[in-house]
Amino acid sequence: MSQPESAIADAQAGGPSNGTPVQGQEPLAKLAARHGLRRAIARPSLPVYLRQLWERRHFVMTYATSRNVSKYSNSALGQLWQVITPLLNAAIYFLMFGLILGASKGIENYPAFLITGMFVFTYTQRSVSGGARAISGNLSLIRALHFPRAALPLAYTIQEFQQLLISMGVLFGLVLITGEKLTLLWLLIPVALLLQTMFNIGASLVLARFGSTARDLNQLLPFIMRTWLYASGVFFSIEDKVVGPGGAGLPQWVADIMYFNPAAAYIELMRDLLMDSHPPRPYIWAVCVFWAVFALLGGFWYFWRAEEKYGRG
Repeated sequence: MSQPESAIADAQAGGPSNGTPVQGQEPLAKLAARHGLRRAIARPSLPVYLRQLWERRHFVMTYATSRNVSKYSNSALGQLWQVITPLLNAAIYFLMFGLILGASKGIENYPAFLITGMFVFTYTQRSVSGGARAISGNLSLIRALHFPRAALPLAYTIQEFQQLLISMGVLFGLVLITGEKLTLLWLLIPVALLLQTMFNIGASLVLARFGSTARDLNQLLPFIMRTWLYASGVFFSIEDKVVGPGGAGLPQWVADIMYFNPAAAYIELMRDLLMDSHPPRPYIWAVCVFWAVFALLGGFWYFWRAEEKYGRG
């Protein structure tokens, strides 16, 4: 028997697993490298990984679309729930915060202010929540098929983006009904949505890696999302409630930190574009671009680093 065949036979027979060679025998790692063999679950290089992900773009789109179709298949109203849910939430918050607690004071066109905040935040909330379950909820698929695992959280974000396109049509109509005017700034809405989608993908990738090992994350996520909701100025003006004379009277830097929150930044940007009555925030475009690039690049790298660990154990 030749030396390579002998080494492989030793390995199949349960030979030394630490890679220590028998005297006169080539180590298995070097033997495999010399014959062009590699581990079946080895993490590819980043450029190769990106190419593999691009090659499976049709799978990502089909998977996202099929999840959208099946998500509401058993309900009477079907896809309408993706619009009804944020509208019902907005109605409840309008009653509790706008009327009872007076959060609408000092805000011109509060209905458009609130609805815009709800739709924009819901997009990020659903994308990130779906990403947290992308790995842990698809273990059978991961263990059965070989594909870049980033395809799953990416598909979850695309699924929410497909739903958002329907919701935005409703949002535009409601904003116009409340008295806002169609302006040239509306042409920048696709750019704003692109930036938010880039952030959502990056955040979903980070939460997907966390969720693959931290199984308690799904229990904590509702509390995290609720806190994020309250800190993002969805139903109140951060400037008025934090710094203003009728608010908490805190220093301006506290409000600036809250506006740097990515969810608050994308909400403020969309309000600036949709609402002529909403005063624009300075540097809001810079903040949104920063979070989009930082989250996408950092999230993708962070997820890729653990590629070979997903679905094991």
